[in-house]
Amino acid sequence: MVFDFEKEPGKKLLERPINRDVGEPLVSIITPFYNAGKYFEQTYNCVLNQTFVWFEWIIVDDGSTDEQSIQTLASFAVKDDRIKVFHKDNGGISTARNLGIKNAKAEIILPLDADDLIEPTYVETLYWALYYNPDCAWAYSNSVGFQGKQYVWDKTFDAERLKTDNFLTNCAAIRKRDLMEVGCYDEVIKHYNEDWRLWLKMLSAHKKPVKTSDFGFWYRRLDTGVLAAVNKDPKTQKLAAQLIEEVAVTADTSITAKTYPEDQTKSIYTLPTVSTWDRKLFTKHEKIHVLMLLPWMVMGGADSFYLDICAQLDKSRFEFGIITTKPSDNNWQQRFAEHVTDIFNLPNFLSVENWAEFISYYIKSREVDVLFLSNSYYGFYLVPWLRKEFPELAIVDYVHMEEWHWDAGGYARASAVMGEFLEKTLVCNGKTREVMIQHFKRAPETVETLYIGVDTEKFDAAKAIPGEAKKQLGIDETRPMILFPCRICAQKRPFFMLEIAKELYKRIPGIVFAVVGDGPQLKELQETVIKEKLDNTVYFAGRQTNMPFWYRDAALTLICSIKEGLSLTAYESLSMGVPVVTSDVGGQAELVDRSVGYTIPLMQDEATEYTIRKYSQDEIIQYADAIYSILSDPNQYEKMCVNARKRIVSKFTLELMVHRLETILSQLVNDREYQEKRRVLSSALKLSGTYVDESVTNFLRWQAYAKRARNEQNRANMEKKRAAQANKALNQAKMELDNIYQMRTWKLIQHYRSFMDNTSVGRGLAKGRDMLRR
Repeated sequence: MVFDFEKEPGKKLLERPINRDVGEPLVSIITPFYNAGKYFEQTYNCVLNQTFVWFEWIIVDDGSTDEQSIQTLASFAVKDDRIKVFHKDNGGISTARNLGIKNAKAEIILPLDADDLIEPTYVETLYWALYYNPDCAWAYSNSVGFQGKQYVWDKTFDAERLKTDNFLTNCAAIRKRDLMEVGCYDEVIKHYNEDWRLWLKMLSAHKKPVKTSDFGFWYRRLDTGVLAAVNKDPKTQKLAAQLIEEVAVTADTSITAKTYPEDQTKSIYTLPTVSTWDRKLFTKHEKIHVLMLLPWMVMGGADSFYLDICAQLDKSRFEFGIITTKPSDNNWQQRFAEHVTDIFNLPNFLSVENWAEFISYYIKSREVDVLFLSNSYYGFYLVPWLRKEFPELAIVDYVHMEEWHWDAGGYARASAVMGEFLEKTLVCNGKTREVMIQHFKRAPETVETLYIGVDTEKFDAAKAIPGEAKKQLGIDETRPMILFPCRICAQKRPFFMLEIAKELYKRIPGIVFAVVGDGPQLKELQETVIKEKLDNTVYFAGRQTNMPFWYRDAALTLICSIKEGLSLTAYESLSMGVPVVTSDVGGQAELVDRSVGYTIPLMQDEATEYTIRKYSQDEIIQYADAIYSILSDPNQYEKMCVNARKRIVSKFTLELMVHRLETILSQLVNDREYQEKRRVLSSALKLSGTYVDESVTNFLRWQAYAKRARNEQNRANMEKKRAAQANKALNQAKMELDNIYQMRTWKLIQHYRSFMDNTSVGRGLAKGRDMLRR
């Protein structure tokens, strides 16, 4: 997992018009404070930045002696009515936490030290994880270590291991009743591993936890902390160890945690439920509130588009939130978090049968105006239910491409099925619009082409230093470089790229192909390059974040995919003044014409040959001819470079996309015709009883069946692979035995001949044998 430790939460206090008049708190955050002024402001920002505002924050000053820290606490305490400060003589963390728990009004307690940090959604995700798991006593997340040591911490819960290794953090959401039942934190000595002892006491009382998979808690590693002090003093360390051992012996090691993400192969028969939540997050509703329902947040063209929307749309007019529906490491989440505060990865903290209710809670609490849906199968099949339950909600989806190799159309088919419940479908190219209208029978007025565009300020050759990319790969600057930037997977045909590279090398011996990206086929591709001795022609750069440098050093960009909507890399390359040679798929020809590059006819059938590596020699030659034609004519090449930039600036800029999308979203929310259509359709759907609800359940069952089928297929493939490996090993062993047998036979023959030739007995036997023959 790629993690940026510089992006600590709480570096600044967010300016959001949130409701601080929360009534009865639902969570009590408990913070011991002892001379903690140095880091407290960042912790304060983290708490005040929480997306779940229905909390009280009890800060217990444990006899602080540092005057500046005391003043810092006093200055922050008066800024928010949810903060309550208690003062006591110094007695240690356990005594401070217990005083806070005693005065807490909420039924959920969340201990947080005064120098640690939490992500904005931390309290909210743990609250709902406990809410939907009433049999669990506490909920915690993965964590991040920072400052003194840097690491990401994701350990499987193991009750037996917890007896000797404290792999849990001190910060969690804990039910107050369970805390009281085990006697809260033991006040046996001033400093010891009090949180570790508490978790063991929970196990001893047969109480189990919920483990969520977000990295929500940041643990500040300091040499001056309480834990460090315990470990430095042998006497204290020994006593602390004894306190752990005496509880560990009673711990119930049969306890297992409810862990997310969970297995999604079980069939779900629970109908979706509308949340009864009636509290509002914001004090005023002056912006258009948009919920983006996406599969995940990972590196790719689609996610770059979503990120651009979050970053570029007018923040004074639009408020964004993101909910994802597919298990993932979400390696771009930190990039999205720079622009969006409310980010929820449903598989990481909820069971799928609770997703609909949480989404309805989100819509209610944030007063969502627009649902922006893209590439989430769950989201598409939830649409009719959402339309029924939320007549004021505008629903728009974005389709990047039709995919005939997958479910006879992929997300384009899902969009078409739900077309009657959508106000508008946006597509990334004109060809896909034609498919939606002609093949899927969508009404033309409901489908609009919205080119994703490119940031021409960022992707500008004049702003990128030449030579940096080639230098990184150790390539001579005089060698022409073809850029192959993509996810290394079947869709992009990376092994077809190798065939093009081999053909082109015959014509331009110094040619270089730079592969930028990673993916499931990367390792195999690297092995093939070495096997076929192409390592002086094909170079691998891995995943890169500063793409302008790579385009700057490229002679041209190659896109030979079997399927595209309209590739973001094509936009970026042309914006950098770099010609593009691409397969004629999706809307590529709408962007790449003969003035800026070449489009090559696809000679593989997407529906039947998506993963087959059997390429037409004619197609290989056409790519090689196109690239050679561009590079061998300096005048033509120079014109293409100039035209490439002009083409983007005139029609395909990010600015144009943003302006059009802002107009569409505003129209969907404010136009009376759209408003009335939503209300009428919602009323009609309510007459259907549970039919619409059952459609969600049917989808979840189908998804579970499909998941089980895939698992069975994977197991069968694995068994087949193991059988093949075993057979190979058996054949190898047989060959080795044959070799040994032959070698031993040969040696026996050699010994026999040596005996017959070199000994008197042997010579006598040989002489007798010859006489008998005569």
